Amino acid sequence: MSLFPALFSITIWPVDWHWLWLAVAAFLAGVLNAVAGGGSFLLFPALLGMRMLPVQANATNTVALWPGQMTSVWAYWEEIKKNRRLAPTMGLAGLLGGTAGAVVLLNTPQKTFMHLVPWLLLVAASIFAASGPMSRWLARRRLATAGTDSEAGPGLQSETGKGHGLRLAPMFVALIVVCFYIGYFGAGAGFLIITVLSLFGFKDLNEINALKVVATTMANGIAFLIFVFDGQVVWKYCLLAMVTCAVGGYTSARFARLVPQPVLRGTVIAIGFGMAAWFFWKG
Repeated sequence: MSLFPALFSITIWPVDWHWLWLAVAAFLAGVLNAVAGGGSFLLFPALLGMRMLPVQANATNTVALWPGQMTSVWAYWEEIKKNRRLAPTMGLAGLLGGTAGAVVLLNTPQKTFMHLVPWLLLVAASIFAASGPMSRWLARRRLATAGTDSEAGPGLQSETGKGHGLRLAPMFVALIVVCFYIGYFGAGAGFLIITVLSLFGFKDLNEINALKVVATTMANGIAFLIFVFDGQVVWKYCLLAMVTCAVGGYTSARFARLVPQPVLRGTVIAIGFGMAAWFFWKG
């Protein structure tokens, strides 16, 4: 009979479901960022679930996702080289805006930022939801002006940025504002940059994506450094998120072929609005 107390006294290593969900959320964030975007909708709340302070969770989210974003630079390297005179402008906008956004975040009280979280998620989800219709409108706009461009000659979209020079200053200011948002929170900002470039006359999609990558990588990169040097990154969570996010991004190619893009985008939008509703409900 003495055997039974001994069996019941065996301690089983407890499973911390918060860690498991963090790993799953980071993996799915890597998949979403690679095929549709919006990975922060999952990873940021998962980090908050680890009982982290909200500013630290946001900083850790930025640092965990940035290495995956850095690989996009290599993917668009040829297009970036074709825009040697515009790429530094994009990088400078990212540097200035990202620095300002990160500094303002670090000076935002934790309680204030936590109150802003549901609104930030709502804005990001709304941006992502609008990206589909807006992209179709921009595509129609590019087609409508294609004839005018062909009459003007091929120099309009050259690597020097001719044809955009007169509007370079207001575009630069608009990009700084978007990159400020990237440094502060960032979800959905990639589409904002695409919209800004399109509205200021850029029509080649490869050119737009290449310049977007320069700005977002610089903005998130400077925020990365500021958060690390300020000690806001919780590395035991960040390293797990980095690895599983990278694995998710690497394995996403097959997943992207199996699931239609509208389904992926609809899923991201539902997650974004769902997370915003959850944080509004929690108050």
